[in-house]
Amino acid sequence: MFAQQKTTLAKTTLIAAALLACGLVAAGAQDKVWKHGILEAKSDAGFIAMVDKGGFGAKRGLKIELLQIKAGATLMKALIAGELDSVDMGAAESIVAGARGTGVKIVGCTWPGVPQVVLAKAEIKTLADLKGKNVAISSPGSLPDLLFRGMLDAANVPFSDVKLATQGADLDRYKSLISGITDAAVVSNEFEAVMPPNIKVLARGSTTVPKFIRLCVATSSKVLAERRDDLVRFIAAEMDAYKYAATHRDANIKLAHELTRAKPDDKRAEFIIDQAIRDKQIDPSLAIPADRIDWMQELFVKAGVIPKTVPTSSLIDTSVRDDAAKLAGK
Repeated sequence: MFAQQKTTLAKTTLIAAALLACGLVAAGAQDKVWKHGILEAKSDAGFIAMVDKGGFGAKRGLKIELLQIKAGATLMKALIAGELDSVDMGAAESIVAGARGTGVKIVGCTWPGVPQVVLAKAEIKTLADLKGKNVAISSPGSLPDLLFRGMLDAANVPFSDVKLATQGADLDRYKSLISGITDAAVVSNEFEAVMPPNIKVLARGSTTVPKFIRLCVATSSKVLAERRDDLVRFIAAEMDAYKYAATHRDANIKLAHELTRAKPDDKRAEFIIDQAIRDKQIDPSLAIPADRIDWMQELFVKAGVIPKTVPTSSLIDTSVRDDAAKLAGK
């Protein structure tokens, strides 16, 4: 009798241990940390941070740790150093990094349209009038810098004609213009909603360089080799998040206000969200426009940013996005 009880107890203990082990594995799968980097939150953060704050990463079994950094160049360095698993940032930085042989690859483009504009003092009439003027960009090699190079090239204005002022995030650049420290600034178009009468939109990225891509998700060759399944889940979560943000305006605005600590009457989030949807600047499918990446490479060679173009296939991985598309929505 006692022996039978011992046997039963032993079996029960083994079963419990097995169930506990299964539970731990399941819990572990739900708690996989994914370190994702974005630029410092501004009024478009309702789109960009929705994958984390909206719980879409968690639904795919990922615990997202969202890191905000002011400069794109610094964000890219963190990805290359292995401190991040992915970034949603300027396609330009990812293209340049990949062309330099760092192993950085684009796996999906979230915001292919360009909302950036050049704001300037009202008396400045054209891009050519910026000769000898101070223009606020982010750090050299960042999206504002590379975009501005492209805009000047399109207008046949020598890049050497202007003076650059490194001013960090969009808000810093906008403030430098408003305070008179600089004569122009490359910023998100959200500031159109609040700019004073003595400031004008000098040029729009969307019309001056329509092939320029704004944001793409990029990762490292190490992550692709070691955590591809998690990456696929993350991209699927991004697809779900962008789709939700595009169809839930109030939730999008609310999240943007929370992350930027904007006042309730601040209209910048509404402005950029409505414009992005109206002009179809975002893409919840995260398709990768390879032809536009080809064009951007040619631009960067002409600008002296990279010595030569490389096969675009070496800069992107479309298979991750394809697998994520099958998973998204399930």
